[in-house]
Amino acid sequence: MVEQASAWVESPLQMLCAVEAHHAGLLGPETAVVPRAGLRPLKATRRELRSLGLPDGLVLAEPRERMPRRVQAVGDAFSGKVQLRWLTSRPGRIVIVDDGLATLRLLELLAAGPFRPLLRARANRTRLRAALGVAAALRLRLSQVSVFTALNVDDKLAEAVREAGVDLVRHDFAWLRAQPPSAESPAERTVVLGTSLVRNGLVHRDHYLRWLTDLAAREPLAYYPHRREDPVDVALIRERPGITVHDAGVPAELTLRGLDPGQRVLSLPSTAITSLRVLLSPRGVAVEPVDVPDAWWTSRAAPALRSHLTGVSS
Repeated sequence: MVEQASAWVESPLQMLCAVEAHHAGLLGPETAVVPRAGLRPLKATRRELRSLGLPDGLVLAEPRERMPRRVQAVGDAFSGKVQLRWLTSRPGRIVIVDDGLATLRLLELLAAGPFRPLLRARANRTRLRAALGVAAALRLRLSQVSVFTALNVDDKLAEAVREAGVDLVRHDFAWLRAQPPSAESPAERTVVLGTSLVRNGLVHRDHYLRWLTDLAAREPLAYYPHRREDPVDVALIRERPGITVHDAGVPAELTLRGLDPGQRVLSLPSTAITSLRVLLSPRGVAVEPVDVPDAWWTSRAAPALRSHLTGVSS
């Protein structure tokens, strides 16, 4: 009897990438993708994915409050719950699916050595949390780990990751590219992806809203909010003339895959630029990163962070 693999996902992108990982054969012939309960974007993404031709052997399970006892694939390697599950399970096969910018930090930490704690870049570094992060890193050394990503990883980092015993698997959304275009694509020529940089305190709100207002004064815009964008900001954007807010709640990779030649996507620094280029460039759709002027950055955005953010979308 074939054992069914479990993938625990906590974001729309993780859910999509878990489907791609199953399609690529990393999780075995049967996989249950288990979404964390209580997250509206996951419900919307699950509904959208179910409307497509899911790969054979894959099931989008009902949402759960708790992670399965045995889980082979996760998206958030920095989650305390995920790390505790690793420590209370036998070492085995672990597949970490793409989680945007956090994936690059994970690769950097894995390449740096076994004693670097697996902590988010701006996490509250308590002694207990750091100890858990170190223990999780050591446990990964005893496991067969694959990181499954569509992001650009420079050759030096990729080689260091592989020398650390981690299998780096690149993908190009092969399953999604084979699906029919979305019928919900916007009619506007210019699509703007929302950003979490404002809510995270890295970019000044006034500068960002003024840029959107000026852009909309020249042409109509379709605006897709970031899932972590402040609802108050989204409401303000919705009031701007010339801007239509599409609160889809699913990954941009799903909703925008049907854009036509002549349309374009604009975005502040984001890993979504890389994935959308993979999907849309063959269709003749331009995906353009927007440089953040120095005046937009707040004091919380250190020069190293600015450079890192800019680098991932260049």
